[in-house]
Amino acid sequence: MQNLPSPQGLEWTILGLLKWSTGYFASYNIDSPRATAEILLAHALNLKRIDLYLRYDQPLLKTELSAYKLLIKRRIRREPVAYITGTKEFWSNKLSISPDVLIPRPDTECLVETALKYLDSVCDPNVLQSECLPKGKVLELGVGSGAVVVALASERPLYRYVATDISMKAILIARQNAGNHKVNSRIQFVAGDWLEAFSPHIPSFDMILSNPPYIPSGEIPYLQAEVAEFEPCLALDGGADGLFAIRRIISTAHSLLKPGGRLLLEIGCSQAADVVKIIRASGDYASFHVVQDYAGHDRVVVMQTSLE
Repeated sequence: MQNLPSPQGLEWTILGLLKWSTGYFASYNIDSPRATAEILLAHALNLKRIDLYLRYDQPLLKTELSAYKLLIKRRIRREPVAYITGTKEFWSNKLSISPDVLIPRPDTECLVETALKYLDSVCDPNVLQSECLPKGKVLELGVGSGAVVVALASERPLYRYVATDISMKAILIARQNAGNHKVNSRIQFVAGDWLEAFSPHIPSFDMILSNPPYIPSGEIPYLQAEVAEFEPCLALDGGADGLFAIRRIISTAHSLLKPGGRLLLEIGCSQAADVVKIIRASGDYASFHVVQDYAGHDRVVVMQTSLE
């Protein structure tokens, strides 16, 4: 990285540095260069983004400039902003993030919204909430950072949640986020490979949901460098056709669902037809439908077991 140019012999101010680094990021084809500059500079100075404009004429110390320069270097090497800052917002929750977990995407909020439609947390108003019995049990497979289960546990506190992941490092991150948002008492974390941690044919859950890996193996090297080179392959790679984990979940989840229980899966925007074929071939679900996200893309498949 080139040295920071001199601002005509004057000290660097916050606004001057934002303008320069925005252009510098743009020259490297970094997405959203202004927002990237704001997020990283605020992180370097331990400020909120709005504070940058409240203190726009504040000069930076040499140590602050050096810290920001290191962040710029990491970003132009395509390291994702969330890994640089160690945080990412999802469902208005600020989450701790590390390279051990997938960075939560806005698309996955569709999975949360769809789940919330089926999780009614209304309690008798004449009964204290602390005296309300849990309304049901929800299982998330592949918890990652905990983004989904933390959102659900925050919005529907009368349910109890179980969250699994094959990665112990991911579980530690998810547990930390649950604690930070004070929902850890509602969530049980289990290390395991999808549904293998549970006894088969014991219907225990009202809902099972997952954002499984669904990118075909051969496509991963051609993804954005931020994804292909930095995010955990385990959370991306869906096998040769992208459907390996989806098949596995669909073929086994029904045996753990109560009568009328639902299975919700996030899918790739072009996978709905293939997933529907898998569902029909299984014969284990009484009904199913596909939910589109706000962009009009197929995003979540909802399956329901028989009520009998």
